[in-house]
Amino acid sequence: MSDDSSLQARRIVVSGVVQGVGYRWNMVQQAQRLGLLGWVRNRRDGSVEAVAQGSSEMLVTLIAWSRIGPAGARVDHVHVEQESLADDTLKDFVQRATA
Repeated sequence: MSDDSSLQARRIVVSGVVQGVGYRWNMVQQAQRLGLLGWVRNRRDGSVEAVAQGSSEMLVTLIAWSRIGPAGARVDHVHVEQESLADDTLKDFVQRATA
């Protein structure tokens, strides 16, 4: 990710049975392995929301994973939208508090 001009960001909202099944923890592992920056959190409506920043190829890989999720999850819908580049102070991919 050294070429900043190739950085992109996506907001991903996943609905289904995605809370209480290790979805966020597993997404952090996937995103860190891919070298993505950003965050993931539960939402009060039962969905999981993430903002990921990195190369287009790595974002596509994370989005593909998010459609399946970890064992125990049941993904009903994944909504993805273009996001302005995330906060440039991000240094990792982390879990955030429920919002």
